[in-house]
Amino acid sequence: MREMTTRFGREGIGFLWLVGEPLLFCGGVILLWSLVKPTFSSDHGLRLAPFIMTGYMCLLLMRHLIGLLTPAVQSNVGLLYHRFVTPAHILLTRILLEIAGGTLSFAILYVVLGLLQQVQPPENYLLLYAGWGLVAFCATGLGLIMTGLVMRFEMVERVVGLVSYLLMPVSGAFFMVSWLPPTAQKVMMYIPFVHGTESIRAAIFGEFVETHYDFGYALLVGAIMNVIGLLMIYASLDRIEVE
Repeated sequence: MREMTTRFGREGIGFLWLVGEPLLFCGGVILLWSLVKPTFSSDHGLRLAPFIMTGYMCLLLMRHLIGLLTPAVQSNVGLLYHRFVTPAHILLTRILLEIAGGTLSFAILYVVLGLLQQVQPPENYLLLYAGWGLVAFCATGLGLIMTGLVMRFEMVERVVGLVSYLLMPVSGAFFMVSWLPPTAQKVMMYIPFVHGTESIRAAIFGEFVETHYDFGYALLVGAIMNVIGLLMIYASLDRIEVE
């Protein structure tokens, strides 16, 4: 509750902006693509709205988790004066808040597009949930690694935004792996985020759309990133100056 109040305030729509912001961004991208790429559906055999929704909502979840985790400890360092509050509590709060907001935004946007007859119900609900969880898990791992680096080297904070932008061309948000040449496909499959995005699209578009994902590999890489990130944060606790 404190985190939501400090970030979104008590006036206006307040914490509802946690859901409203992703909805506005994704809705704007769908509108822009529909104007710029009017032949998208005929070219790729996919409806534009669900394609953008699945990719861009995943990208927003990644960017928010990474961008808001890295300054979390420093911006709430005053709370560490209380011995019952640890950096883990601060980080866990932001992780849960961003995942909850992103999930709710995804669900609302899905319902809206469904009412507009732009998207059908998922072909595989379990695969959809698993893919979304995989994206969040891997993004959390990268966010924790960046947090550990920022805690030890302040200058790294200036490149966090750059890292989140670099995720755009390699996250699978705006392309399908099957559209790429075979060599590029092999390279992209080393990136764990792509597996989550592809599995979500497999759940929504069904078996008639070619998708590529490996849950075992992505979970392994995500687990390694989370462990490394936690170890880096633990090793950097001595850099925190409690007020």
